[in-house]
Amino acid sequence: MNFFRGVISGQAAGPQPSGAETIQKLCDRVASSTLLEDRRDAVRALKSLSKKYRMEVGTQAMDHLINILQTDRSDSEILGYALDTLYNVICNDEEEEQDESEDENAQKQADDLGLQFTDTFVQDPEHVTLLLTLLEEFDFHVRWPGVKLLTALLKNQGPQIQGIILVSPMGVSRLMDLLADSREVIRNDGLLLLQQLTKGNAAIQKIVAFENAFERLLDIITEEGSSDGGIVVEDCLLLLLNLLKNNSSNQNFFKEGSYIQRMKPWFEVGDDNSGWSAQKVTNLHLMLQLVRVMVSPVNSPGATASCQKSMFQCGLLQQLCTILMATGVPADILTETINTVSEVIRGSQVNQDYFASVNAPSNPPRPAIVVLLMSMVNERQPFVLRCAVLYCFQCFLYKNQKGQGEIVATLLPSTIDANSISAGQLLCGGLFSADSLSNWCAAVALAHALQDNLTQKEQLLRVQLATSLGKPPVSLLQQCTNILSQGDKIVRRGSKVQTRVGLLMLLCTWISNCPIAVTHFLHNQENVPFLTAQISENLGEDERLVQGLCALLLGICIYYNDNSLENYTKEKLKQLIEKRIGKENFVEKLCFITKHELYSRAAQKPQPVFPSPEQMLFDHEFTKLVKELEGVITKAVHKSSEEEKKEEEVKKTLEQHDNIVTQYKELIREQDAQLQELKEQVACMTSQNEQLQATITQQQSQIQQHKDQYNILKLKLAKENQGQSNSQGDGSQVNGLQTEELTQLREEVEELRKQHSLLQTQLGDKDALISSLKSGAAQTAEGPAGGSDNTELLQELEALRSQVQSQSTEIGQLKMERQDLLRRAEVGCSDTLPSSDSSLDAAKMAELESRLGAQTSEMERLKAEVKNLSESRAELEKRLDSTTSTVAILQTEKEKLQTDVQESKKEQDDLLMLLADQDQKITNLKKRLKELGETVEDEDDLDTRDQTDDDDEEDEDED
Repeated sequence: MNFFRGVISGQAAGPQPSGAETIQKLCDRVASSTLLEDRRDAVRALKSLSKKYRMEVGTQAMDHLINILQTDRSDSEILGYALDTLYNVICNDEEEEQDESEDENAQKQADDLGLQFTDTFVQDPEHVTLLLTLLEEFDFHVRWPGVKLLTALLKNQGPQIQGIILVSPMGVSRLMDLLADSREVIRNDGLLLLQQLTKGNAAIQKIVAFENAFERLLDIITEEGSSDGGIVVEDCLLLLLNLLKNNSSNQNFFKEGSYIQRMKPWFEVGDDNSGWSAQKVTNLHLMLQLVRVMVSPVNSPGATASCQKSMFQCGLLQQLCTILMATGVPADILTETINTVSEVIRGSQVNQDYFASVNAPSNPPRPAIVVLLMSMVNERQPFVLRCAVLYCFQCFLYKNQKGQGEIVATLLPSTIDANSISAGQLLCGGLFSADSLSNWCAAVALAHALQDNLTQKEQLLRVQLATSLGKPPVSLLQQCTNILSQGDKIVRRGSKVQTRVGLLMLLCTWISNCPIAVTHFLHNQENVPFLTAQISENLGEDERLVQGLCALLLGICIYYNDNSLENYTKEKLKQLIEKRIGKENFVEKLCFITKHELYSRAAQKPQPVFPSPEQMLFDHEFTKLVKELEGVITKAVHKSSEEEKKEEEVKKTLEQHDNIVTQYKELIREQDAQLQELKEQVACMTSQNEQLQATITQQQSQIQQHKDQYNILKLKLAKENQGQSNSQGDGSQVNGLQTEELTQLREEVEELRKQHSLLQTQLGDKDALISSLKSGAAQTAEGPAGGSDNTELLQELEALRSQVQSQSTEIGQLKMERQDLLRRAEVGCSDTLPSSDSSLDAAKMAELESRLGAQTSEMERLKAEVKNLSESRAELEKRLDSTTSTVAILQTEKEKLQTDVQESKKEQDDLLMLLADQDQKITNLKKRLKELGETVEDEDDLDTRDQTDDDDEEDEDED
């Protein structure tokens, strides 16, 4: 123990051992000591020496320290000492202040030393896994140095450590738990650890995002005071940027989780904007960058549009516009806010319309666009701010024809308001000001108002400018060319390369794809000689770019020339180039544009970012125009007049044929659509017909059931008739009746008489019903289905009627027999009969009465059955009538469809014949072109294959 105290306190008796020897002894003590206290003291001593003797401790003690981490897991104190020692060895951050004169090689050597020890530590991936398990310890003395050590490892060997953590079970989840630690120092260092962990690894970024990182980080930002918070807010924002930048999956997750709405309170700045702290500026700058990441032009258009929509709906765009128009906002925050608003509205019609409606809080109120343009053309404003305003104006006009029309309209004579400053007036003022940067910015901004908009290019030709008193107004186009070609004061002001490049870009954008503007440009007799003179001169390096743009402008005059001016037709302009410039020289000057270094830089991204004002020469959209026109202009200049005439003739012929083929294709598409619609109708009607057939089949089965019931009724009725005839035969043998029985018989006969009259009335009703059914059946007998069933049903009803009539006749005979019996009983009432005969007669009479009662009940049941059958018959008749009419309609529709299909087939055959003739002509023309040495595109061949495929499909459908 005295040895350790001596090492730590620096006191020793005798000669002092060297640092390497001391460290060696300490390492031996760590390796050989059996007592935990001895090992702990040795590790504590190594920690105290690790900064001064970094090389020796790292070389000799690293294995022993790692072994301590593996074996002494139960003692948090020794674990903390070991982790701190490893951190001091591996970390490259020098905490002690160093002299300014210290050699840079020493720092580089220290960095290499940290990298070397990191490689030694991660040589076994299990060491990193061990460190991850130690982070689960809640003890502060273990967790905090573990976090710092892992952060240092990630700084030195990020990709390798990321790979080990990625394959480690629950590795990322353990690190995410650091954000939930109640101790702020561990939580804050956990943020730094996650920053290093998520750098450049999309897989880890996704895992961290799905571990609820967005929710936790936004909660921390809110707890720390949002933009007014400290360094912790900055760390959270940096981690959010790591998770979202160039990671479409996390961006979509952020938007779908409604986290964009939680960004709005960040930008609620008060009215008093004085005294912004440096930390607040940094925080707000990162917040604006976070918004830009979500709507960056490099993202997919669908994702960007969705985020732009969410930002407008939640009020985030409105909040940004409030900062834009506020006073007292620092210049760098205002610049970044303008850039952010630019990308939030870029390509979004709804957001662009809202931005156009924003007014600045001035008296009188002015549109925000006007206020921003005033800053852009003001040479006293910072350069980065002017670039940001230009980018904002470009984004406002990007794919916004409505906005382009509004800007151009402020220049037209009918809409100029002398009492207010408009955007068009500011652009014209900047276009002709003494500041070359204002000239360039105004020219580019005005060019964006004409981008891909033929209508506004023609409208801008109407703009007239008053140059000076006493002189007639000149057009804007002529004034731009005058600045390039005249030799007065205006030229000396515009002789700077930046001004001339800006004007040339404006003119090229203006007259490209607009023959009317080309005619107006060529109408000025001085323009073409000036361009040819500029191109043919041998000027310096700076002027070569102007020569290339002049060549591009002259090439546009050739390519989009409609030959309306006799002196400047395509052929005469090409002859002029060949005589005064030379075709090869012309093409060489033209190609210099794309070879320029600043051209490549501008073509990379839409935002104009330049290190200095002198390097603002190219616009992003203009680079696209150059790339599109360079090849076609070169080809147009090299073509001879005869080739051009032949090509024009062939082009016209091909256009005519293309128009005819297009018309036929449209006609065939319309007929295909009609045929498809008819097929769908036929299929629908076929399914309806099948349903009706199924209904008829069901009705037929029901009728068959009724027939079976009729047969059963007939059998029962025949049995009852047979029993009745037997009872009548027995009754005829009765010779006499008792007086009481005779009275009862009279009552029964009277009741039978009433029932008979009732049956006669019901029978008449049935006769009338059967007659009506017969007439209805006769009307529907001509139907396509169910006629035979109706006839059979009528026959069954007739048979039933005849049976009822026969029963009625039998009842009448029975009545007559009873009356005869009554008469005989009255005549021989005084005669006495033997007791045996009387009892026999009484039995016969009782049997007769029972039979009569049974027959009466059977008659009632039959009447009920007849009534039900009549109702079923009526309902069946109604269904058969509707079915018959529906089938007739379907037959008519089917015949009509078949006729239409035949006519369509004939018309298509005629069209195919015409198409075949046209294809043959086109093939001949292509052969002629190929013989003339021209390259023929294969679009028509593709159309012909499409036509053939369509014909095959039609033949298959007809089959």
